[in-house]
Amino acid sequence: MMPGKKMHGVIGNPSVLFGAVLMIVVTIPAVFAPVLFTVDPVLLEPSARLQPPSAAYWFGTDLFGRDVYSRAVYGARTSLSIGASVALIAVVLGMIIGAVSGYIRILDAVVMRIMDGLMAIPGLLLAIALISITGASVTTVVIAITIPEIPRVVRLVRSIVLSIREEPYVEAAVTVGTKTPMILWRHVLPNTISAILVLATFIFASAVLSEASLGFLGAGIPPEFPSWGNMIAESRVYFQIAPWMIFFPAICLTVTVLGINVLGDGLSDTLDPRLAKRI
Repeated sequence: MMPGKKMHGVIGNPSVLFGAVLMIVVTIPAVFAPVLFTVDPVLLEPSARLQPPSAAYWFGTDLFGRDVYSRAVYGARTSLSIGASVALIAVVLGMIIGAVSGYIRILDAVVMRIMDGLMAIPGLLLAIALISITGASVTTVVIAITIPEIPRVVRLVRSIVLSIREEPYVEAAVTVGTKTPMILWRHVLPNTISAILVLATFIFASAVLSEASLGFLGAGIPPEFPSWGNMIAESRVYFQIAPWMIFFPAICLTVTVLGINVLGDGLSDTLDPRLAKRI
């Protein structure tokens, strides 16, 4: 399929459009949070605690009198930035490791055994262990979530490279004396872009969920950073008397993950239906 036809197919795919719209709905408030009628998300107002949604407090207030709307909007910044960081780091490192492992056969067995070992460890358990050792911070959470995602990228890139390295144009490049780094950069890695783009969306969604799970368990980012996971964790005790505290962050989390996954499915169907079997 030609690039122009691929782009036309992506734009015309209903799943891609639907997922993109959901992501725009979530991303725009996160980017323009300071000007969207928000207040300080950590501002305490004990006199306004547990207020239901109203004209003054669109999403109500929590047990400390903090504005739930502002915390949900700023929580989107936290979740999206962590998800994007995890996806970017995992993709870059995974592409490098996977390309080297798939192309240089002498390193393949060693690298893949290491990846198999990482995949054998539950990602959430590994993240909790790392955070408990190093302490909770945004950087630690990103690293803890990224490590279990790297093997997914490595295995996908390696599988593609194993088939590409036997292609005539790669063998021709080897014959004329092209160095291995140049072969990987010019002939191998460009053929992995479509697959990596699709996988990156799923890693993004997985990272957002993992961050929320860690926050819910109390092992995520510090409480001074508003996040959907922290908000849901704080509100579970007050669910019966103040359901809005858990409802709005849960809706934001659901819409975000749904949008990313639908977008990824649409990209997979459009760019290469065979990607679903590999991913």
